[in-house]
Amino acid sequence: MNTLLLKENKQDIEKAAEILKNGGLVGLPTETVYGLAANALNGKSVAKIFEAKGRPMDNPLIVHIADFSDIEKYNLVSEIPKQAYKLADAFWPGPLTIIMKKSNIIPNEVSAGLSTVAIRFPSHPVAQRVIKASGVPLAAPSANLSGSPSPTTALHVINDLNGKIDAVIDGGVCDVGLESTVITLATEVPRVLRPGGITVEQLSSVLGKIDVDDAVVHKLKDGAVASSPGMKYKHYAPKSNVILLNCSDSEYIEYVNNRADDDVAALCCDEDIEHLEVCTYSLGRRNDYKAHAQNLFDMLRKIDDDGVAKTVYSRLPSIKGVGLAVYNRLIRAAGFEVIDLEKD
Repeated sequence: MNTLLLKENKQDIEKAAEILKNGGLVGLPTETVYGLAANALNGKSVAKIFEAKGRPMDNPLIVHIADFSDIEKYNLVSEIPKQAYKLADAFWPGPLTIIMKKSNIIPNEVSAGLSTVAIRFPSHPVAQRVIKASGVPLAAPSANLSGSPSPTTALHVINDLNGKIDAVIDGGVCDVGLESTVITLATEVPRVLRPGGITVEQLSSVLGKIDVDDAVVHKLKDGAVASSPGMKYKHYAPKSNVILLNCSDSEYIEYVNNRADDDVAALCCDEDIEHLEVCTYSLGRRNDYKAHAQNLFDMLRKIDDDGVAKTVYSRLPSIKGVGLAVYNRLIRAAGFEVIDLEKD
């Protein structure tokens, strides 16, 4: 298969839409990461996503729409909860996915056999234009090989999926850099299943009481069913082994420098660079968690591209605000391997 690299002009948007109408796959930009899109109402088309990515079939997908009215237009859910209207007013279009009880029109390939469906209204204009031109909602997980760092540029998509998908639209670098926040309204108390650019604090300001699923910061228990993308498997990992350190700034510097001869690198902050004696990959200023989110996947991919380190050490991020989303991605990239220096 020859993967086309398309631009964000009208002609190429229409070409992408035609591919999707005919059951093909298109990588497209969103404000979070690049998604791999297929017609969400066609189970055979959606199945191609899993094949191209090497994604386990029990990992549900997110349905992308171009207007809140699309939920009723395409009969995507059995009922729209009142909380969904509040969340949409506050955060849509934007990096928030809302899980609701699905209708029978949603293929099992999208919902992984669950009784719910995850829906998002992206703010990226290219994504909106493609959805509208296609005339169908689009199922779109991240456009990468399953388990690897998510793509934030069209080049990342090409590097992972060239020859496996029909086309990629180059819409520049993604603004948020991490996948959307996922909240389910199918529980008695709304629950965050995956943190992202919309924080727990922001959601609470709209809905009041919300829960945060234990799997956000801990490994999903054996045999448990994943209710959201990004919950069940080791995700976002470069080829190098990522290890997280629970420690102070000075302990981090000392620990990493003591291993300078062991093919290691540091996933760190700008302030650390001058003190480290190993190859460094900075996420930005120490307390700039939005920058950390935007830069994380790009740095993980750069680590792979450079190939200089067998092991990469990073501090355990803060769980405040957007920091929780960075924590969630890094803990999975590390396969939950954390060294607690504070207990040593």
